[in-house]
Amino acid sequence: MAHPSQLGFQDAASPVMEELLHFHDHALMIVFLISTLVLYIIVAMVSTKLTNMYILGSQEIEIIWTILPAIILILIALPSLRILYLMDEVTSPHLTVKAIGHQWYWSYEYTDYQEIAFDSYMVPTQDLAPGQFRLLEVDHRMVVPTEAPIRVLVTAEDVLHSWAVPALGVKMDAVPGRLNQTAFIASRPGVFYGQCSEICGANHSFMPIVVEAIPLNFFQDWSTLMLEDA
Repeated sequence: MAHPSQLGFQDAASPVMEELLHFHDHALMIVFLISTLVLYIIVAMVSTKLTNMYILGSQEIEIIWTILPAIILILIALPSLRILYLMDEVTSPHLTVKAIGHQWYWSYEYTDYQEIAFDSYMVPTQDLAPGQFRLLEVDHRMVVPTEAPIRVLVTAEDVLHSWAVPALGVKMDAVPGRLNQTAFIASRPGVFYGQCSEICGANHSFMPIVVEAIPLNFFQDWSTLMLEDA
């Protein structure tokens, strides 16, 4: 969960998000080193009046400042491509959930269970219980088991939406007439918040996403209760 004045990312709740955080730190360190070198060169050029003719006409330096950026780009691109393919990988999901975007709420269908489907609306401010977050809490959470591959099929009924949960490293566009898929593994129990990340109309800011990850035995009890209520 993000908090005021937070500078970094939310704590990772999935293996993919952990990889994204590591890649962010890796790229940020490279940017920091490049910025430091450029700042040093600027300060050195401004503060000294000495001129080295060898540096001004050196072919070796031109080769270095051509090859070095290419090496740096490779060091950034290879980990980035690895994570990109990891994010697209969907192998043997234990559970499939279909998320449907509407103006302005989400619907969830557990396709492995014929009777489990519900709408998820934002809880109005006046109805919030103590400890619940304004504009982020919903009346029905998407419940998933921990440490299990979850496939989410994302689509929309009316306009473009986007199903995004930062702590899980998930963001997928919901397009009317198209079925997109993404996957995640919740590595720990918890409640993870997200929001629609595609401007979808007047109430775009009022269709939050809440994913509750619970151990498998508790998920079985929840699914049994939902089937009995259906």
